[in-house]
Amino acid sequence: MRLLPLIAALSAASLAVPAQAQEPAKAVTVSSPDGSLVVSIGAGNEGHPTWTVSRKGKLLIAPSRLGFLLTDGLPLDRGFAVTGSETATGDETWEQPWGERRFVRSHYNEAVVRFRQAEHRGARLLNIRVRVFDNGLGLRYELPEQPGLKTMNIAEELTEFRLVPKGTAWWIPGGEFNRYEQIYQKTPIDAISTAHTPATMRLDDGTHLAFHEAALVDYSAYWLKRADGQTFRTTLSPSSRGAKVVRDLPFATPWRTIRIADNASGLVENDLELNLNEPNKLGDVSWVQPGRYVGIWWGMISGKWSWATGAQHGATTQRTKQMIDFAKKHKFRGVLVEGWNKGWDGDWFGTGFDYSFTQSTADFDLKAVTDYARKQGVRLIGHHETGGNIAVYEAQLEDAMKLYGQLGVDVVKTGYVADAGGIIAPGDKPGEVRMEWHDGQRQVQHHLKVVQTAAKYRVAVNPHEPVKDTGLRRTYPNWVAREGARGMEYNAWGPFNNPPGHEAALVYTRMLAGPMDFTPGVLSLQGSNGVPMSSTLAKQLGLYLAIYSPIQMAADFPESLEAHPRELAFISQVPTDWAESHLVAGEVGEYAIFARKDRNSADWYVGGVGGAEEHSVTISFDFLEPGKTYTATIYKDAPGATYQTETRHAIAYETRKVRKGDTLELWLAPGGGAAMRLAAGK
Repeated sequence: MRLLPLIAALSAASLAVPAQAQEPAKAVTVSSPDGSLVVSIGAGNEGHPTWTVSRKGKLLIAPSRLGFLLTDGLPLDRGFAVTGSETATGDETWEQPWGERRFVRSHYNEAVVRFRQAEHRGARLLNIRVRVFDNGLGLRYELPEQPGLKTMNIAEELTEFRLVPKGTAWWIPGGEFNRYEQIYQKTPIDAISTAHTPATMRLDDGTHLAFHEAALVDYSAYWLKRADGQTFRTTLSPSSRGAKVVRDLPFATPWRTIRIADNASGLVENDLELNLNEPNKLGDVSWVQPGRYVGIWWGMISGKWSWATGAQHGATTQRTKQMIDFAKKHKFRGVLVEGWNKGWDGDWFGTGFDYSFTQSTADFDLKAVTDYARKQGVRLIGHHETGGNIAVYEAQLEDAMKLYGQLGVDVVKTGYVADAGGIIAPGDKPGEVRMEWHDGQRQVQHHLKVVQTAAKYRVAVNPHEPVKDTGLRRTYPNWVAREGARGMEYNAWGPFNNPPGHEAALVYTRMLAGPMDFTPGVLSLQGSNGVPMSSTLAKQLGLYLAIYSPIQMAADFPESLEAHPRELAFISQVPTDWAESHLVAGEVGEYAIFARKDRNSADWYVGGVGGAEEHSVTISFDFLEPGKTYTATIYKDAPGATYQTETRHAIAYETRKVRKGDTLELWLAPGGGAAMRLAAGK
């Protein structure tokens, strides 16, 4: 990881602010550095730990309860008194090894409030830490070592959010069979049932909120459940063991986070969850290399080839070598190969008992392919589909990652294709299995084990059907991307399967969690049997700017990509690692246009996506460096284009000179988008 001595020194100096002890109090208040956010934590009339949040003098979160229900003891929810508190402040600037921006500032005030329960309720100790930034906050529980409580068997976490202002929400249901792969709903806030996070809201006064969590480690993910009106509570993902979370003390829970901003850009340009995670634990991660890739995946998704062996088998040695040649020709770093290993024959969905992660099929020579790729300057991207069977996968995990490390496969896509609640985990006895949820504690433990094991062999991980991202890529930078939403594959299975506003909703919801392997770049704009997509050709390019990932696929068949040489040239050059990123125009669920600066040159790229309706957007180039002239190569929807007809392929090209202070009027077609490269001159 690159170091900046001056920034590091300044960061260390500014962060080293001694904690200040305070006298016991009924409530403790902490404000954001700019004073706009104020959080108060104390004990209610019956000794309930409670908290409130105000912003700019207005109550945002009314007094809301905190605590736990246990499976084997009295609840940790009443009979508490505040026994003391400490406050601190922090201000550091740290560098990401890869990301949407190179430098991240973490500036906050925090308080730790110490509670003790009444003697007749067990005299148990509970600390609550709140960290308040100008653009949001994080709250977590810290359970100190104590004589009366050795292990927490948590039936439910009782964190409450009594939201006061009215507004609109964008959300997907939590706890449904299709995990996170759902269409985002737009409803009044009080029409939410149970939602996955991030859940995004725009209040009637224009304030934007997003509820999520950070640093989800050895704990169950939470769903945001509406109790009544606009009162919400955490609901932990279930476990086969009864208690949703089992932890020995001492431990800290994940952070419960709320991003808070005046507008959509303030919501998006926000590193709250990253800042609430621990720094990089892996040391030198220069081997984690962002880049673009292609693969044989679209052939299976669209039904042309199969994962299973036989006449239609996709992952053959010959076909993979052809794809490697294509990758070399068009400067793609990697080639993804799925179905290369034994276990795909028969019904593998939600079973996965026959998978081998080290043995190839008869028509695929793993070593020959990786040797060939190395000679061509291309990397094979590995694939481990489990069918949701982590019992089988964990038994082979060490050998599988070691094999990839030996062969130079430095990225692996993992998969857990099973209905929610269908994870097959090892039980307590040999041969015994337990059924777990995709986002329960056991699966959270599993994903971290995979990432840590992969890191030993310098392999980066891109899980599909994952647990949601909570910023752990800061701590484990080889956790490069995830799926965790309804991706491009749905466009292969039915006409307009992903609606035209889907990606414009993702930017302000799922993408707040972290990078997504959306797999853009289907330039044919069609899936299985020619089914049309709700996308224009320009939108496929705009996706590379709107849906961030350090690894970006061009998903279409090579012949389809080469049928659009100008668009393929853009995809071949667009970076996947950025020095800066700004949302320069956008509204939640409607459109999103980004400006991103290449980390390795002075060039900028601008683009994004629209929604179901056409939009005329004014782009200001105020982000450019003063005094420089840039050559803008623009790809945009042609007049009259729409995703609804054959005009979806109509694209217009333009080249012009731009400078700081210039503006550009950009028309986005229904289901449209745009992209441009701004090449820096002198």
